[in-house]
Amino acid sequence: MSGQVQSLTEVLAQQLARLVDADARSRARLHLLDWLACVAGARSSPLGALASRAEPDSLTRAGLLGNLLEMDDVDRMGRLHPGPVVWTAAACAAREETGSFRALLDGAVRGYEAMIRVGRSLDAHHYAHWHPTATAGGFGAAAAAASIFGLDAERTVWALGHAGSLAGGLWQVRHEPAAMTKAVHVAQAALTGLWHARLARQGCEGPRFILEGPQGLYAAATRHASPDAIAQTAPGWRMAEVSFKPWAACRHAHPAIDAALQLPPVALSKGPVLVETYGDALTFCDRPDPKSVGEAKFSLQHALAVVAVRGRPTLADFEPGAIADPAIAAARARVAVRRDAALEAAYPAHFGARISAGGQVAEVRDAWGDPEWPLDAEGIATKLRTLVAWGGLAPQEADAALALDMADDAPAKPLITLLERWLQ
Repeated sequence: MSGQVQSLTEVLAQQLARLVDADARSRARLHLLDWLACVAGARSSPLGALASRAEPDSLTRAGLLGNLLEMDDVDRMGRLHPGPVVWTAAACAAREETGSFRALLDGAVRGYEAMIRVGRSLDAHHYAHWHPTATAGGFGAAAAAASIFGLDAERTVWALGHAGSLAGGLWQVRHEPAAMTKAVHVAQAALTGLWHARLARQGCEGPRFILEGPQGLYAAATRHASPDAIAQTAPGWRMAEVSFKPWAACRHAHPAIDAALQLPPVALSKGPVLVETYGDALTFCDRPDPKSVGEAKFSLQHALAVVAVRGRPTLADFEPGAIADPAIAAARARVAVRRDAALEAAYPAHFGARISAGGQVAEVRDAWGDPEWPLDAEGIATKLRTLVAWGGLAPQEADAALALDMADDAPAKPLITLLERWLQ
Protein backbone atom coordinates (compact mmCIF):
# COMPACT_ATOMS: atom_id res chain seq x y z
CA MET A 1 0.00 0.00 0.00
CA SER A 2 2.97 2.31 -0.58
CA GLY A 3 2.04 5.96 -1.07
CA GLN A 4 -1.50 5.49 0.26
CA VAL A 5 -3.04 6.61 3.53
CA GLN A 6 -3.29 3.55 5.73
CA SER A 7 -6.79 2.50 6.75
CA LEU A 8 -7.81 1.07 10.11
CA THR A 9 -8.40 -2.34 8.57
CA GLU A 10 -4.87 -2.27 7.18
CA VAL A 11 -3.54 -1.42 10.64
CA LEU A 12 -5.60 -4.28 12.04
CA ALA A 13 -4.35 -6.73 9.41
CA GLN A 14 -0.76 -5.85 10.30
CA GLN A 15 -1.46 -6.55 13.96
CA LEU A 16 -3.06 -9.88 13.09
CA ALA A 17 0.07 -10.91 11.18
CA ARG A 18 2.06 -11.13 14.43
CA LEU A 19 3.26 -14.57 15.48
CA VAL A 20 0.92 -16.29 17.91
CA ASP A 21 2.85 -17.46 20.96
CA ALA A 22 2.51 -20.69 22.94
CA ASP A 23 0.73 -18.95 25.85
CA ALA A 24 -1.96 -17.64 23.51
CA ARG A 25 -2.45 -21.10 22.04
CA SER A 26 -2.80 -22.57 25.53
CA ARG A 27 -5.48 -20.01 26.30
CA ALA A 28 -7.19 -20.78 22.98
CA ARG A 29 -7.47 -24.46 23.94
CA LEU A 30 -9.52 -23.48 26.99
CA HIS A 31 -11.81 -21.28 24.91
CA LEU A 32 -12.27 -24.10 22.41
CA LEU A 33 -13.37 -26.48 25.18
CA ASP A 34 -15.71 -23.80 26.50
CA TRP A 35 -17.30 -23.40 23.07
CA LEU A 36 -17.66 -27.16 22.68
CA ALA A 37 -19.43 -27.22 26.03
CA CYS A 38 -21.90 -24.55 24.91
CA VAL A 39 -22.63 -26.34 21.63
CA ALA A 40 -23.10 -29.68 23.39
CA GLY A 41 -25.47 -28.21 25.95
CA ALA A 42 -27.70 -26.62 23.32
CA ARG A 43 -27.94 -29.56 20.94
CA SER A 44 -31.19 -30.92 22.44
CA SER A 45 -32.91 -27.52 22.52
CA PRO A 46 -35.87 -26.63 20.27
CA LEU A 47 -33.51 -24.58 18.13
CA GLY A 48 -31.20 -27.58 17.89
CA ALA A 49 -34.06 -29.68 16.54
CA LEU A 50 -35.04 -26.91 14.15
CA ALA A 51 -31.44 -26.53 12.97
CA SER A 52 -31.14 -30.25 12.28
CA ARG A 53 -34.12 -29.97 9.93
CA ALA A 54 -33.08 -26.71 8.29
CA GLU A 55 -29.32 -27.18 7.97
CA PRO A 56 -27.64 -30.31 6.60
CA ASP A 57 -24.18 -29.12 7.65
CA SER A 58 -23.16 -29.93 11.22
CA LEU A 59 -20.82 -26.94 11.62
CA THR A 60 -23.53 -24.55 10.44
CA ARG A 61 -25.73 -26.01 13.16
CA ALA A 62 -22.92 -25.49 15.67
CA GLY A 63 -22.92 -21.81 14.69
CA LEU A 64 -26.57 -21.55 15.68
CA LEU A 65 -26.09 -23.26 19.04
CA GLY A 66 -22.99 -21.73 20.61
CA ASN A 67 -24.72 -18.68 22.12
CA LEU A 68 -28.08 -20.26 22.90
CA LEU A 69 -27.54 -21.13 26.57
CA GLU A 70 -26.06 -17.70 27.39
CA MET A 71 -22.93 -19.44 28.70
CA ASP A 72 -20.48 -18.46 25.94
CA ASP A 73 -17.36 -16.42 26.66
CA VAL A 74 -17.57 -12.62 26.74
CA ASP A 75 -15.33 -9.58 26.28
CA ARG A 76 -16.42 -6.93 28.77
CA MET A 77 -15.00 -3.89 26.99
CA GLY A 78 -16.46 -4.90 23.63
CA ARG A 79 -19.66 -6.23 25.23
CA LEU A 80 -19.64 -9.15 22.83
CA HIS A 81 -19.27 -12.93 22.70
CA PRO A 82 -16.38 -13.98 20.45
CA GLY A 83 -16.40 -17.74 21.01
CA PRO A 84 -19.49 -18.90 19.11
CA VAL A 85 -18.63 -16.73 16.11
CA VAL A 86 -14.89 -17.26 15.83
CA TRP A 87 -14.77 -20.97 16.58
CA THR A 88 -17.53 -21.73 14.09
CA ALA A 89 -15.65 -19.93 11.32
CA ALA A 90 -12.32 -21.42 12.37
CA ALA A 91 -13.69 -24.96 12.46
CA CYS A 92 -15.26 -24.54 9.01
CA ALA A 93 -12.03 -23.16 7.57
CA ALA A 94 -9.96 -25.91 9.20
CA ARG A 95 -12.28 -28.52 7.71
CA GLU A 96 -11.63 -27.11 4.25
CA GLU A 97 -7.87 -26.96 4.75
CA THR A 98 -7.47 -30.27 6.64
CA GLY A 99 -4.66 -28.57 8.52
CA SER A 100 -3.04 -28.72 11.93
CA PHE A 101 -4.34 -27.75 15.33
CA ARG A 102 -1.75 -24.98 15.38
CA ALA A 103 -3.34 -23.39 12.31
CA LEU A 104 -6.79 -23.69 13.91
CA LEU A 105 -5.66 -22.17 17.21
CA ASP A 106 -3.68 -19.37 15.58
CA GLY A 107 -6.67 -18.51 13.44
CA ALA A 108 -8.93 -18.38 16.49
CA VAL A 109 -6.51 -16.14 18.41
CA ARG A 110 -6.43 -13.73 15.45
CA GLY A 111 -10.20 -13.92 15.06
CA TYR A 112 -10.73 -13.01 18.71
CA GLU A 113 -8.26 -10.14 18.28
CA ALA A 114 -10.07 -8.67 15.29
CA MET A 115 -13.54 -9.07 16.75
CA ILE A 116 -12.60 -7.63 20.12
CA ARG A 117 -10.68 -4.67 18.73
CA VAL A 118 -13.52 -3.73 16.39
CA GLY A 119 -16.10 -4.30 19.14
CA ARG A 120 -14.22 -2.08 21.58
CA SER A 121 -14.07 0.67 18.98
CA LEU A 122 -17.88 0.85 18.88
CA ASP A 123 -19.75 3.07 21.34
CA ALA A 124 -22.67 3.09 23.75
CA HIS A 125 -25.02 4.35 21.03
CA HIS A 126 -24.10 1.34 18.94
CA TYR A 127 -24.69 -1.04 21.86
CA ALA A 128 -28.08 0.52 22.51
CA HIS A 129 -29.31 -0.50 19.04
CA TRP A 130 -26.93 -3.07 17.59
CA HIS A 131 -25.80 -6.51 18.74
CA PRO A 132 -21.97 -6.18 18.75
CA THR A 133 -21.50 -9.95 18.58
CA ALA A 134 -23.11 -9.68 15.17
CA THR A 135 -21.67 -6.40 13.92
CA ALA A 136 -18.09 -7.03 15.07
CA GLY A 137 -18.42 -10.78 14.68
CA GLY A 138 -17.99 -10.80 10.92
CA PHE A 139 -14.57 -9.19 11.35
CA GLY A 140 -13.53 -11.93 13.77
CA ALA A 141 -14.80 -14.73 11.56
CA ALA A 142 -13.13 -13.25 8.48
CA ALA A 143 -9.83 -12.83 10.34
CA ALA A 144 -9.89 -16.39 11.67
CA ALA A 145 -10.62 -17.88 8.27
CA ALA A 146 -8.10 -15.61 6.55
CA SER A 147 -5.41 -16.84 8.93
CA ILE A 148 -6.26 -20.52 8.41
CA PHE A 149 -6.38 -20.00 4.64
CA GLY A 150 -2.97 -18.32 4.78
CA LEU A 151 -4.10 -15.02 3.25
CA ASP A 152 -1.60 -12.18 3.06
CA ALA A 153 -2.27 -8.77 4.65
CA GLU A 154 -3.88 -7.31 1.54
CA ARG A 155 -6.37 -10.12 1.08
CA THR A 156 -7.10 -10.13 4.81
CA VAL A 157 -8.01 -6.44 4.46
CA TRP A 158 -10.37 -7.32 1.64
CA ALA A 159 -12.08 -9.96 3.79
CA LEU A 160 -12.40 -7.50 6.67
CA GLY A 161 -13.80 -4.91 4.27
CA HIS A 162 -16.51 -7.28 3.11
CA ALA A 163 -17.34 -8.11 6.74
CA GLY A 164 -17.69 -4.46 7.71
CA SER A 165 -19.80 -3.63 4.68
CA LEU A 166 -22.30 -6.34 5.60
CA ALA A 167 -22.20 -5.91 9.39
CA GLY A 168 -25.58 -6.02 11.12
CA GLY A 169 -27.73 -7.37 13.91
CA LEU A 170 -30.40 -5.23 15.58
CA TRP A 171 -31.42 -5.52 19.24
CA GLN A 172 -35.11 -5.57 18.40
CA VAL A 173 -34.84 -9.32 18.95
CA ARG A 174 -34.65 -8.59 22.70
CA HIS A 175 -38.19 -7.24 22.67
CA GLU A 176 -39.76 -10.27 21.00
CA PRO A 177 -39.02 -13.27 23.23
CA ALA A 178 -40.26 -15.88 20.76
CA ALA A 179 -37.77 -14.73 18.12
CA MET A 180 -34.75 -16.98 17.62
CA THR A 181 -32.90 -14.34 15.62
CA LYS A 182 -30.22 -13.68 18.24
CA ALA A 183 -28.79 -17.13 17.49
CA VAL A 184 -29.08 -16.39 13.78
CA HIS A 185 -27.01 -13.23 14.35
CA VAL A 186 -24.15 -15.38 15.62
CA ALA A 187 -24.28 -17.95 12.84
CA GLN A 188 -24.64 -15.26 10.18
CA ALA A 189 -21.55 -13.43 11.42
CA ALA A 190 -19.54 -16.65 11.51
CA LEU A 191 -20.58 -18.02 8.14
CA THR A 192 -20.50 -14.79 6.16
CA GLY A 193 -17.09 -13.97 7.61
CA LEU A 194 -15.91 -17.35 6.37
CA TRP A 195 -17.40 -16.60 2.95
CA HIS A 196 -15.70 -13.21 2.84
CA ALA A 197 -12.33 -14.85 3.41
CA ARG A 198 -13.04 -17.38 0.67
CA LEU A 199 -13.89 -14.57 -1.73
CA ALA A 200 -10.82 -12.55 -0.79
CA ARG A 201 -8.63 -15.61 -1.33
CA GLN A 202 -9.81 -15.70 -4.93
CA GLY A 203 -9.15 -11.99 -5.50
CA CYS A 204 -12.49 -10.38 -4.63
CA GLU A 205 -11.42 -6.96 -3.32
CA GLY A 206 -13.15 -5.29 -0.40
CA PRO A 207 -13.23 -1.66 0.82
CA ARG A 208 -10.20 -0.54 2.81
CA PHE A 209 -11.89 2.27 4.77
CA ILE A 210 -15.02 0.37 5.81
CA LEU A 211 -14.68 1.49 9.43
CA GLU A 212 -13.76 5.17 9.28
CA GLY A 213 -14.90 6.09 5.76
CA PRO A 214 -17.64 8.72 5.21
CA GLN A 215 -20.24 6.00 4.66
CA GLY A 216 -18.55 3.34 6.72
CA LEU A 217 -19.57 1.51 9.87
CA TYR A 218 -18.65 4.28 12.30
CA ALA A 219 -20.59 6.91 10.38
CA ALA A 220 -23.63 4.67 10.05
CA ALA A 221 -23.82 3.02 13.45
CA THR A 222 -21.92 5.06 16.06
CA ARG A 223 -21.77 8.58 17.42
CA HIS A 224 -18.44 8.47 19.23
CA ALA A 225 -16.34 5.64 17.85
CA SER A 226 -12.97 4.86 19.43
CA PRO A 227 -10.59 3.99 16.58
CA ASP A 228 -7.70 3.90 19.05
CA ALA A 229 -9.06 0.54 20.20
CA ILE A 230 -7.88 -0.77 16.84
CA ALA A 231 -4.82 1.40 16.26
CA GLN A 232 -3.17 1.07 19.67
CA THR A 233 -0.37 -1.42 20.09
CA ALA A 234 -0.20 -3.62 23.17
CA PRO A 235 1.70 -6.76 24.15
CA GLY A 236 -0.05 -10.07 24.02
CA TRP A 237 -3.41 -10.96 22.56
CA ARG A 238 -6.86 -9.77 23.59
CA MET A 239 -8.09 -13.34 24.07
CA ALA A 240 -6.35 -13.31 27.46
CA GLU A 241 -8.78 -10.58 28.59
CA VAL A 242 -11.93 -12.54 27.71
CA SER A 243 -14.20 -13.85 30.48
CA PHE A 244 -15.78 -17.27 30.91
CA LYS A 245 -19.38 -17.66 32.09
CA PRO A 246 -20.33 -20.16 34.82
CA TRP A 247 -24.05 -19.29 35.01
CA ALA A 248 -26.72 -19.85 32.33
CA ALA A 249 -27.83 -16.21 32.25
CA CYS A 250 -26.94 -12.94 30.59
CA ARG A 251 -23.49 -11.81 31.73
CA HIS A 252 -25.03 -8.62 33.11
CA ALA A 253 -26.79 -10.81 35.71
CA HIS A 254 -23.63 -12.63 36.80
CA PRO A 255 -22.22 -10.01 39.21
CA ALA A 256 -25.53 -9.93 41.08
CA ILE A 257 -25.57 -13.74 41.29
CA ASP A 258 -21.98 -13.80 42.55
CA ALA A 259 -22.67 -11.13 45.17
CA ALA A 260 -25.85 -12.86 46.35
CA LEU A 261 -24.00 -16.14 46.77
CA GLN A 262 -21.67 -14.42 49.23
CA LEU A 263 -24.57 -13.73 51.59
CA PRO A 264 -25.81 -16.37 54.05
CA PRO A 265 -29.03 -18.00 52.79
CA VAL A 266 -31.01 -16.63 55.74
CA ALA A 267 -30.32 -13.06 54.60
CA LEU A 268 -32.10 -13.73 51.30
CA SER A 269 -34.89 -15.87 52.72
CA LYS A 270 -37.42 -13.12 53.40
CA GLY A 271 -37.80 -9.39 53.20
CA PRO A 272 -36.67 -7.05 50.44
CA VAL A 273 -33.58 -7.73 48.33
CA LEU A 274 -31.92 -4.73 46.67
CA VAL A 275 -29.67 -5.12 43.63
CA GLU A 276 -27.47 -2.14 42.82
CA THR A 277 -25.48 -2.31 39.61
CA TYR A 278 -24.57 -0.43 36.41
CA GLY A 279 -27.05 0.91 33.88
CA ASP A 280 -26.68 -1.66 31.09
CA ALA A 281 -27.48 -4.45 33.54
CA LEU A 282 -30.83 -2.77 34.13
CA THR A 283 -31.39 -2.03 30.45
CA PHE A 284 -30.94 -5.67 29.53
CA CYS A 285 -32.00 -7.51 32.68
CA ASP A 286 -34.68 -5.56 34.57
CA ARG A 287 -37.48 -8.11 34.10
CA PRO A 288 -39.51 -8.62 37.27
CA ASP A 289 -41.93 -11.14 35.76
CA PRO A 290 -40.26 -13.31 33.09
CA LYS A 291 -42.52 -15.62 31.12
CA SER A 292 -40.04 -17.52 28.93
CA VAL A 293 -36.63 -19.15 29.19
CA GLY A 294 -35.09 -16.26 27.27
CA GLU A 295 -36.67 -13.68 29.56
CA ALA A 296 -35.59 -15.59 32.67
CA LYS A 297 -31.98 -15.62 31.48
CA PHE A 298 -32.23 -11.83 31.14
CA SER A 299 -33.86 -11.18 34.51
CA LEU A 300 -31.98 -9.93 37.55
CA GLN A 301 -35.07 -10.57 39.61
CA HIS A 302 -35.28 -14.19 38.54
CA ALA A 303 -31.56 -14.79 39.03
CA LEU A 304 -31.69 -13.42 42.58
CA ALA A 305 -34.87 -15.37 43.35
CA VAL A 306 -33.15 -18.58 42.25
CA VAL A 307 -30.23 -17.90 44.59
CA ALA A 308 -32.64 -17.07 47.42
CA VAL A 309 -34.72 -20.21 46.99
CA ARG A 310 -32.34 -22.80 45.54
CA GLY A 311 -28.77 -21.55 45.97
CA ARG A 312 -26.22 -21.87 43.16
CA PRO A 313 -28.08 -21.58 39.84
CA THR A 314 -28.20 -24.53 37.46
CA LEU A 315 -29.42 -24.66 33.88
CA ALA A 316 -32.74 -26.06 35.09
CA ASP A 317 -33.31 -22.94 37.16
CA PHE A 318 -33.97 -20.91 34.01
CA GLU A 319 -36.37 -23.42 32.48
CA PRO A 320 -40.20 -23.24 32.55
CA GLY A 321 -40.58 -25.27 35.72
CA ALA A 322 -38.44 -22.87 37.71
CA ILE A 323 -40.05 -19.81 36.14
CA ALA A 324 -43.47 -21.06 37.26
CA ASP A 325 -42.32 -22.19 40.71
CA PRO A 326 -44.48 -20.27 43.24
CA ALA A 327 -41.58 -19.94 45.68
CA ILE A 328 -39.34 -18.40 43.04
CA ALA A 329 -42.15 -16.14 41.82
CA ALA A 330 -42.67 -14.89 45.38
CA ALA A 331 -38.94 -14.28 45.78
CA ARG A 332 -38.84 -12.35 42.49
CA ALA A 333 -41.46 -9.99 43.87
CA ARG A 334 -39.12 -9.12 46.75
CA VAL A 335 -36.26 -8.02 44.46
CA ALA A 336 -35.77 -4.35 43.61
CA VAL A 337 -33.07 -3.06 41.26
CA ARG A 338 -31.43 0.32 40.83
CA ARG A 339 -28.43 1.92 39.17
CA ASP A 340 -25.34 2.71 41.25
CA ALA A 341 -23.11 5.61 40.19
CA ALA A 342 -19.83 4.07 41.35
CA LEU A 343 -20.49 0.74 39.65
CA GLU A 344 -21.56 2.63 36.53
CA ALA A 345 -18.28 4.56 36.53
CA ALA A 346 -16.28 1.32 36.65
CA TYR A 347 -18.24 -0.23 33.76
CA PRO A 348 -17.49 -1.74 31.23
CA ALA A 349 -13.95 -2.43 32.43
CA HIS A 350 -15.57 -4.02 35.48
CA PHE A 351 -18.98 -5.68 35.77
CA GLY A 352 -20.00 -5.17 39.39
CA ALA A 353 -23.03 -5.45 41.68
CA ARG A 354 -24.03 -4.91 45.29
CA ILE A 355 -26.74 -6.91 47.09
CA SER A 356 -28.43 -5.71 50.28
CA ALA A 357 -30.69 -8.18 52.08
CA GLY A 358 -31.53 -9.16 55.65
CA GLY A 359 -29.43 -6.33 57.04
CA GLN A 360 -26.32 -7.56 55.23
CA VAL A 361 -24.45 -6.33 52.15
CA ALA A 362 -22.22 -8.13 49.63
CA GLU A 363 -20.47 -6.55 46.67
CA VAL A 364 -18.37 -7.82 43.78
CA ARG A 365 -16.39 -5.57 41.45
CA ASP A 366 -15.81 -8.32 38.89
CA ALA A 367 -17.78 -11.43 38.03
CA TRP A 368 -16.59 -15.01 38.45
CA GLY A 369 -14.89 -16.00 35.21
CA ASP A 370 -13.34 -12.56 34.62
CA PRO A 371 -9.52 -12.47 34.46
CA GLU A 372 -9.54 -10.89 37.93
CA TRP A 373 -11.53 -13.87 39.26
CA PRO A 374 -10.74 -16.64 36.79
CA LEU A 375 -12.52 -19.85 35.97
CA ASP A 376 -9.58 -22.26 35.68
CA ALA A 377 -9.04 -25.33 33.51
CA GLU A 378 -10.71 -27.56 36.09
CA GLY A 379 -13.72 -25.24 36.10
CA ILE A 380 -13.92 -25.39 32.31
CA ALA A 381 -13.78 -29.18 32.42
CA THR A 382 -16.59 -29.28 35.00
CA LYS A 383 -18.66 -26.94 32.84
CA LEU A 384 -18.03 -29.17 29.81
CA ARG A 385 -19.17 -32.28 31.65
CA THR A 386 -22.28 -30.51 32.94
CA LEU A 387 -23.29 -29.21 29.52
CA VAL A 388 -22.57 -32.47 27.72
CA ALA A 389 -25.01 -34.15 30.12
CA TRP A 390 -27.55 -31.33 29.73
CA GLY A 391 -27.41 -31.77 25.95
CA GLY A 392 -28.24 -35.47 26.21
CA LEU A 393 -24.84 -36.84 25.27
CA ALA A 394 -23.15 -39.74 27.04
CA PRO A 395 -20.50 -38.86 29.65
CA GLN A 396 -17.90 -40.46 27.39
CA GLU A 397 -18.37 -37.58 24.96
CA ALA A 398 -17.03 -35.13 27.54
CA ASP A 399 -14.08 -37.47 28.01
CA ALA A 400 -13.54 -37.49 24.25
CA ALA A 401 -13.52 -33.69 24.08
CA LEU A 402 -11.11 -33.39 27.00
CA ALA A 403 -8.87 -36.05 25.44
CA LEU A 404 -8.61 -34.36 22.04
CA ASP A 405 -5.00 -34.13 20.91
CA MET A 406 -4.57 -30.35 20.63
CA ALA A 407 -0.81 -30.40 20.18
CA ASP A 408 0.44 -27.91 17.62
CA ASP A 409 1.27 -30.57 15.04
CA ALA A 410 -1.85 -32.68 15.64
CA PRO A 411 -4.47 -32.67 12.88
CA ALA A 412 -7.63 -30.65 13.45
CA LYS A 413 -9.81 -33.30 11.81
CA PRO A 414 -10.67 -35.20 15.05
CA LEU A 415 -12.31 -32.02 16.35
CA ILE A 416 -14.48 -31.84 13.25
CA THR A 417 -15.34 -35.53 13.59
CA LEU A 418 -16.36 -34.96 17.22
CA LEU A 419 -18.67 -32.08 16.31
CA GLU A 420 -20.22 -34.00 13.44
CA ARG A 421 -20.93 -36.93 15.76
CA TRP A 422 -22.50 -34.65 18.36
CA LEU A 423 -24.70 -32.87 15.82
CA GLN A 424 -25.59 -35.65 13.41
